[in-house]
Amino acid sequence: MKTFNYTITDPEGIHARPAGLLVKEVAKFAGKVTIEKAGREVDAKRIMGVMSLGAKNGETVTIKVEGEGEEQAAQDLEAFFKENL
Repeated sequence: MKTFNYTITDPEGIHARPAGLLVKEVAKFAGKVTIEKAGREVDAKRIMGVMSLGAKNGETVTIKVEGEGEEQAAQDLEAFFKENL
């Protein structure tokens, strides 16, 4: 399992548009990807779960990637977060 933390920099946090982009990005990977904030963990392949975290600007989330290709998936997702969130 690969894990990384990311502090949200988008002024509006993870709202509908970036959540949709994130779900599309995560769908490219065969393994399991979860996002955790304040002890609550959701499946990153489910847009309603991602949005239900209510991650706002300045808050830190933990992304966990496990399964086939987890090393590359974690790198790609970390780059995605830096560019979009």
